[in-house]
Amino acid sequence: MLYEAMLMFGVLFISGWLFSTLLQQRHALYLRNFLQDWLFLIIGIYFVWFWTHGGQTLAMKTWRIRLVSRDGTPVRMRHAITRYILSWMWILPGLALAWLVQAKAWSLVLIPTANLVLWALAVFLDPERQFLHDRVAGTRIVKVPVVTKA
Repeated sequence: MLYEAMLMFGVLFISGWLFSTLLQQRHALYLRNFLQDWLFLIIGIYFVWFWTHGGQTLAMKTWRIRLVSRDGTPVRMRHAITRYILSWMWILPGLALAWLVQAKAWSLVLIPTANLVLWALAVFLDPERQFLHDRVAGTRIVKVPVVTKA
């Protein structure tokens, strides 16, 4: 996830710059909600495109893992979009809970972190050790065998 985040930084930087330049955003709060929606869309396009065109993002290629449908075939657009939306469950419930309880100081960090840890631990509930969002979306992560050159 950290490697993917490093790659996404460049994508989001360019996307944010384009948004700000084209819409002449001169203040951070001006069109803030539209910028957030734009970046959500850009992230979605990035992941969905890579998952439906080979099943691997650049970071996934490095770690030799691939996203496939439950039966091992390439991921269809519907499954990739569902997986992308459900993958936000790693973050959003914790942020929403922190907002609801008006968390301050360390609790603003601890609540989303607890959500992240609980979501990650949910992998142990699955017999194939797949994440919950993969199970619901009908996808799974598989290891890519090492190809040796003769």
